[in-house]
Amino acid sequence: MSDTGSTALSEPPVIPGVRRSFVEARGVWFHVTEAGPVDGRPVVVLHGWPQHHYAYRDLLADPPEGLRIIAPDLPGYGWSGAPPHRWAKDDVASDVLALLDVLELPRVLLVGHDWGGYIGYRMVLRESARFDGYLVMNMAHPWVPTGTALRNLWRFLLYQPLIAIAGVPLQQRTTFLRRMISAAFTDRSAADPAVIRVFADRFRDPVCARAATDTYRTFWLREIPAAARNPERRRPTIPIRAVFGMNDAAVHHSMAAAETARAEDYTFEPVTGCGHFVPDERPDVLRARLIDLAAETKRRESAS
Repeated sequence: MSDTGSTALSEPPVIPGVRRSFVEARGVWFHVTEAGPVDGRPVVVLHGWPQHHYAYRDLLADPPEGLRIIAPDLPGYGWSGAPPHRWAKDDVASDVLALLDVLELPRVLLVGHDWGGYIGYRMVLRESARFDGYLVMNMAHPWVPTGTALRNLWRFLLYQPLIAIAGVPLQQRTTFLRRMISAAFTDRSAADPAVIRVFADRFRDPVCARAATDTYRTFWLREIPAAARNPERRRPTIPIRAVFGMNDAAVHHSMAAAETARAEDYTFEPVTGCGHFVPDERPDVLRARLIDLAAETKRRESAS
């Protein structure tokens, strides 16, 4: 199981034409990667575990016309600094909202995948007026019925407690992440071993390994119990467009179903023949739906 010959990547992977910066916000030293015109319409894209900003490499290398793609590494992930907390999701949402303030972005389009999708929901529920629309991929919405959650709890049990308990040595000293990421792809041609290493090997860094472990530990010890005691009742009014790779073994599509979403404008689009990592496996779908959402929300703004 050991793979002591590999080390954490010290430099971010090359993406042609991007701009990189480090920005301090709420005690976090954020690594931010951007592409597109600096005066373009801002689109903030949030990654999940076990990834970083490179999940959006296709958008960053070729941003849609008129859009400014802004891809921060979440606190403790990628090349961002460690957070001054234990990765409670509302704390991370506050961190990213503070980053938007520092970047002088009062209103943006938001994209989220996996934990980035979870964080995105926390941001939208708290400060809906800051977002024109939200495109979310392969993440449960905040209104999952108890019965649906219980039926799918076994999926979380397959790996999440392991990360919460032994995540640091598991990520640093084994090939677990490489194998797990590869297995989550339906289209094997999209599972490029070099790209998988770009993600997995970054978690050999102790800061990243600890942040990922805290992500799951806090989820199980604090957030699952809190959600059980106080189900989410807020109803965002902005357009929420859920895109879901239907072969996802980690998150079942029923947890993102439109019929249980308590949002005023929510749609669900299945992506057949695709696993969990939609941005990697089907970047064409991500790109098309982002362009659609940008056009839709621009029309709404013009009409209002």
